[in-house]
Amino acid sequence: MPRFSQKFVALAVAVLLGLASVAEAHGHDEDISMDMGEPTMSRPTIAQASGSSKPQTYFQFGEHSGLIMAHILLMAISWVFVLPIGVLLSISRSRYKLPVQLTFLATNGIGVFLITIYNASTPDFYPNNAHHKLGWILTWTVCAQAVMGIISAYANRRGGKNEERGAFIPISTEIMAEHQRLHGHRPSNIYRLSNDSGQGTEPNTESLRSQSISSASSDQQPLPKLRHEEEEDEQDEKVGLVQGSRLGQYLSKKIPGMLSSRVLRIFEFFYNAIDRVILILGFVALTTGIITYGGFFMGAGVFSGLAHFIKGGVFFWYGILTLGRWAGCFQEIGWAWNINPSKSGKRSFTAEFVESFLIFFYGSTNIFLEHLASWGKEWSAQDLEHISITVMFIGGGLCGMFVESKRIRDLLSVTRESAQSHTHEHSDDELQEPKSYRFSMNPLPALVVLLLGLMMSSHHQSSMISTMIHKQWGTLLVGAAFARAATYVIFYLSPPTSILPGRPPTELITAFCLMAGGTVFMASARDTVSAIESNNLDAMFVFTVTMGLITFLMAWILLVIAIKGCAVRKENRSNSFAYRSMAVA
Repeated sequence: MPRFSQKFVALAVAVLLGLASVAEAHGHDEDISMDMGEPTMSRPTIAQASGSSKPQTYFQFGEHSGLIMAHILLMAISWVFVLPIGVLLSISRSRYKLPVQLTFLATNGIGVFLITIYNASTPDFYPNNAHHKLGWILTWTVCAQAVMGIISAYANRRGGKNEERGAFIPISTEIMAEHQRLHGHRPSNIYRLSNDSGQGTEPNTESLRSQSISSASSDQQPLPKLRHEEEEDEQDEKVGLVQGSRLGQYLSKKIPGMLSSRVLRIFEFFYNAIDRVILILGFVALTTGIITYGGFFMGAGVFSGLAHFIKGGVFFWYGILTLGRWAGCFQEIGWAWNINPSKSGKRSFTAEFVESFLIFFYGSTNIFLEHLASWGKEWSAQDLEHISITVMFIGGGLCGMFVESKRIRDLLSVTRESAQSHTHEHSDDELQEPKSYRFSMNPLPALVVLLLGLMMSSHHQSSMISTMIHKQWGTLLVGAAFARAATYVIFYLSPPTSILPGRPPTELITAFCLMAGGTVFMASARDTVSAIESNNLDAMFVFTVTMGLITFLMAWILLVIAIKGCAVRKENRSNSFAYRSMAVA
């Protein structure tokens, strides 16, 4: 439609104008440390004393506040509300994925344009910050993904249609007669070509578009104009971006012959890879934006910030994964508290194995980083405490992987055979595996989370507020571990027998505690605690704000997954209708 095309061009121009301006990219040190408790020199943060005459953070800088507030609002809308819908629609191969992606590009592009103006009009309060670099990288990444999606959509759609329309399947008259007899078709309603013996029975083949046909009784009569092409064009308009416009017609003609199938497969690989990681990268961009806006973790404080935000972010996404499992995600591989529907015999990793592996990987990599902030100095008692925690992660993750290994479980079941064991015969019921073997119940990941929560609840801190905040997220992790234990008790008493999602109610509590605990974990860093104390806030402020945020976010996640289910159902109905139409024809 011309009107839609004009809107699309206007949005594209806005995005290009926002990206055309060059902003200085900033980055911070990439060193990582797990140190959480040593005092450091004071740094300018969001909590700078109110008596300071000169602002030292973007939060304190009052000029051009409308631009930064609009940028924050647009980025929150883009990355929290629009992008998750686009990603899940893309994963579900919905026809509406491209319009949603374009909506995201429009809102994100306007936000980038506004922050470019803001950066040019304000001093640089956070030199070498990572948010600017990461923001530009992600902006260009999602733009490239949208371009790959447009190219793949037009190439696959038009290419597939041409192949289908050009297909000729020779079918004899005898087979056609048998088909008519089995399906009860009336002879007067079956047509074939006058110059062949009945080929082209598919509804989209050229034989049905011939200008002359003959009925089964060989009476020659003109073929009424079929509307298969029109119906297909209408279907294409639902998938296309600028349907009915000159741009859409141009893309439909040029793209199919522009790229080879090999290049399209490469595009598809990178497109799917971006779908899987873009939300996590967006979360990193949002958190670094908060850090930059508040002026947190400058200088040596980067070690404390990385420690808390990396660990807290891991638990936050662990909770999102748990909520997704409850909602039915990954049910095709048996991760939705159901039995694995796959009967192919291929080995597939259980969710508990993946959890154990990530725990092991996390501990094995961070054990070398615990003393990084005090490199060259003597080891303190806190350093040894943190090393012990990483060793616990390594041992717990390794033990959890052993429990999930079928080969190791088989070896554990081997007993020494004696002469009497050959003479004694067991019934078939006695030799059957217990029902609990059909489902993985591995308490090791929950045990590691439980122990970490107990340790952090008693972790010594430099202030009372910091100690209370650490106790809050430690208690939440303990609650998550107990809720997961209750899930295993439920399924041990009644193992799942269906391929449908089990949805144990205790997993909702697990997901909430993990997401909330991870968020409070991130807020317990040294600079954020200093900001809380300087602004006369208490520990309950962080707790109450987090509880409201997480409950709302859980509701939004469930709604997004439901939208994905609605899109999948609509695509299934469309495919089913097309199949039935083909069978009837």
